[in-house]
Amino acid sequence: MKIRYMLLHAYGMGGTIRTVVNQANAMAEAGHEVEIVSVVRRRKEPQFAIDPRVRLSALVDQRTGVAADSLVRKVWRRARGKIVPYGEFAADYFTERVEAAVIDYVSALDDGILVTTRPALNLISARRAGKGVIRVAQEHMNVAAYHPAVREQIARHYGRFDAIAVLTETSRAEYHALLDRTPIVRIPNAVHMDDRKHSDQSNPIVIAAGRLVPQKGYDLLIPAFAAVAEAFPDWRLRIFGTGPSKDRLQERIDEHGMGERIRLMGRSDHIHEELAKASIYALSSRIEGLPMAMIEAMGHALPIVAFDCPTGPADVLTPGKNGLLVPPRDVEALGEALGRLMGDPELRRRMGAAAAETAHDFTPAVVMPLWEELFAALAGGAPISGDFPR
Repeated sequence: MKIRYMLLHAYGMGGTIRTVVNQANAMAEAGHEVEIVSVVRRRKEPQFAIDPRVRLSALVDQRTGVAADSLVRKVWRRARGKIVPYGEFAADYFTERVEAAVIDYVSALDDGILVTTRPALNLISARRAGKGVIRVAQEHMNVAAYHPAVREQIARHYGRFDAIAVLTETSRAEYHALLDRTPIVRIPNAVHMDDRKHSDQSNPIVIAAGRLVPQKGYDLLIPAFAAVAEAFPDWRLRIFGTGPSKDRLQERIDEHGMGERIRLMGRSDHIHEELAKASIYALSSRIEGLPMAMIEAMGHALPIVAFDCPTGPADVLTPGKNGLLVPPRDVEALGEALGRLMGDPELRRRMGAAAAETAHDFTPAVVMPLWEELFAALAGGAPISGDFPR
């Protein structure tokens, strides 16, 4: 089969980019003809390893023109394209020039499978892709996370897709309620678990990882840890990641007098080693799609403490078995759950072992055949039922 994956910026960092690259690599390994199409290009080389059998192309090269495009984005309301709605998280990328490049590309296609990976690209594909193309939309966020203008466009145009792939059962129900005649399939992202060292629960470290942005809720995790820190003086909190909230989070750490106990670690090229050295993983997000960093932590046999935020954690965790779920944004409850695990090494070991078992449900060996089954069914004109893939 000929499969094309379209990403906004295949040369960048981020969970969506990583998981789509993993999919493309797996499909190439399975013998398919695969291409990754990057809407923009701002780096010389991709940040994630791409199989040499996967063709990589870019529509708009911005390595020397980002400044000019940034000037255009300052007047985005006047210079933007006509399809991508205001409120889409990456709307600023879609100047008239960029949107036109995407439209020209998808409208010229007349065969194969086109997989688009965010609302902006999904909407362009739904409205402008060539008639001979099988169109698959990937959605990495739940419906409620989007701006109302984006949700309105999703409801209006996503019915044209041959299938919409979501990450969780919760998201499948949400999209089905909005698009009851369109096949909605649940296929989680895949996480490689090869040679993952398990935590031995010997280090008093709580770890969190992800972009330093409000979505990740580190401003809630810091006071939650601080609330129980006095009762567990040996324990430390380590937060890995970079982002615009760094200074504000450091101020919050200092306000709680936790400068020696809570550290912002920045980006690490050895995050798996750091996960193996920790004993608890904390997920404090306000919203999630499918929390890949959490699943990777589970692969290292770390028990999870998480907010039961919209979609994601509850679709993976069984409370009391492989982690603890607390009400969204309930800082006191998050602190109490951390304290419960910090004070009970046997509970950490038992939940960590169960977490490692759960993580295997998200390995490529389990997930990638689901994609092949979906693509083969679509290419063969087979109906996609409510329980597909099985």
